Amino acid sequence: MGDRETVPAEFVDLARRLTEVSRPILRRYYRKKLDIIDKADESPVTKADRECEAALREKINAAFPSHGIIGEEFGAERADAEHVWVLDPLDGTRSFITGRPLFGTLIALTRAGRPILGVIDMPILGDLFLGVAGEKSTLNGEVIQSRACAALSDAYFSTISPVWFQREHLAPYERLRDGVKSTTFGGDCYQYAMVAMGFIDLVVERGLGIYDYLALVPVIEGAGGCITDWQGKALTMQSEGAVVAAGDRRILDQAVATLAA
Repeated sequence: MGDRETVPAEFVDLARRLTEVSRPILRRYYRKKLDIIDKADESPVTKADRECEAALREKINAAFPSHGIIGEEFGAERADAEHVWVLDPLDGTRSFITGRPLFGTLIALTRAGRPILGVIDMPILGDLFLGVAGEKSTLNGEVIQSRACAALSDAYFSTISPVWFQREHLAPYERLRDGVKSTTFGGDCYQYAMVAMGFIDLVVERGLGIYDYLALVPVIEGAGGCITDWQGKALTMQSEGAVVAAGDRRILDQAVATLAA
């Protein structure tokens, strides 16, 4: 995370407690028939998304009323605060509405626009990934570690779907796909968690919002991996949402070069 930063224990405790709020809501609606609302960007929203985010906001406001909150469903409040929570109550809504368990809740805490704490919570699988600046990342309290991989040709690569790489992005994607050992699709936030655990070496995506990627940063970096934009720059509130995550910096550098070739 660059310069070492201490995250107050009460912030970390709140992040854990937020998953105790989100999990029961999402589990209650999982594999139930829900009304699907199409947003302007054509991504589906359900009642579960909105109820979950509203509950998370209430909990944060009660604990730290001076903190800002930015959520995918209800926008921003106090976005200019020093500390801002960034929420995606249901990352992988398409998985959720089609009955698949690989959706999660993403919770990030930023300080001055930089992520210092991240949660990837998988409510159906019971997996809680926690990343805190200056500390080792954990899965359900146990330390996790990304995998060493020196060459792109040995890398296991994942992305949500080839559909996201069209027009000017198609050629870079094809170069990357042809240069790796194996390519798999799907998994939403869980594929990034698998980078942190050492089962996937590389994830590349584009078109993400801040609520999609900020929580991933502390988790992956605290596991020994790295995550940047397509130019190799650190991810912040101002990043454009083109993301490269790798368990080994050597793989990330090779992927960035391949995308730019």
